[in-house]
Amino acid sequence: MSTEFIVEADGGSRGNPGPAGYGALVRDAASGEVLAEVAEAIGHATNNVAEYRGLIAGLEAAAELDPGARVRVRMDSKLVVEQMSGRWKIKHPDMVPLAARAREAAASFAGVAYGWIPRAQNADADRLANEAMDAAARGEEWSVQASVPAAPAAPAWSPASTTPLTTLLLRHGETPLSAEKRFAGIGDHPLTDRGLDQARAAARALAGRGIEAIVSSPLARCRATAAEAAAATGLEVEIEEGFRETDFGDWEGLTFAEAGERTPARLKEWLADPAVAPPGGESFAEVSRRVRAGLDRLKERHPGRTVLVVSHVTPIKLLVKDALGAPMASLYRMQLDVASLSAVQWYEDGPASLRSFNDTHHLD
Repeated sequence: MSTEFIVEADGGSRGNPGPAGYGALVRDAASGEVLAEVAEAIGHATNNVAEYRGLIAGLEAAAELDPGARVRVRMDSKLVVEQMSGRWKIKHPDMVPLAARAREAAASFAGVAYGWIPRAQNADADRLANEAMDAAARGEEWSVQASVPAAPAAPAWSPASTTPLTTLLLRHGETPLSAEKRFAGIGDHPLTDRGLDQARAAARALAGRGIEAIVSSPLARCRATAAEAAAATGLEVEIEEGFRETDFGDWEGLTFAEAGERTPARLKEWLADPAVAPPGGESFAEVSRRVRAGLDRLKERHPGRTVLVVSHVTPIKLLVKDALGAPMASLYRMQLDVASLSAVQWYEDGPASLRSFNDTHHLD
């Protein structure tokens, strides 16, 4: 079975024509993880030229990763999508050679399908393109070309000799929204009385675990939970932005059923594709990159130590997913209760090790 990539691309200019730039990225279609990013300031050009340049760069980046892959191109340019799909004629002479270059870049692939998406769903490529346009407006030569190759999988039996970073992953206590099974993202929802009791119970259970640092999401429900552990251990609480919950956008405060009634198509897409975000929100693929960056900072600050991480459903599941080397779809197969504890050890010279998951014995 051939590899499948998603290429997201965009381009634009300030003035049309004006200072122009493009941005593109390549995702693994199964996991939504970003494998490569490219962007460039291209001087003075039109929006359409910049959009085609973004497509070409994205296809070339995908070809460098696997020239025989199947590719799904997603752009918010109706013109480029329709012309490359063969449904619209290419009339402007400037577009003809660019379309030919795009076809040449795609020639080796097992198949290429083009699809239009709203600009809100093309946020990463749009961000890169805007950075490029900003540089072009300043008269700078500017480009980005970054590949993120997958790390080779270590055998499960591979021995590790380093002292691991041990993360004790504590989900915050109950809130009014979690009690009603509603989407709770970046809103600062307080703990209920029961949630506060749960936080205290978790703190008591953690008292003998040798915790050397406490790190919390910046959101109030996690800070309140972490405060109980701090009181029990005498440690300060560090705030890590990377471990905050997903921004659920317009779904904040809704039940799953309510979100399905209001935006049925988007909910279906969101469940099927980790690169799709809730309306006005953040995709799981975006959260995954943020959580990994937070873990990297944790490894730098606390190598070889035992750290309590107080966070939310999505970040904790993403950390567990990465520890297991599991696909993004595994998030939908995990049950993570409020105030539950999980533990992962991260080795520098070996695979991560999941030591426990969703432990709630302290709540009995």
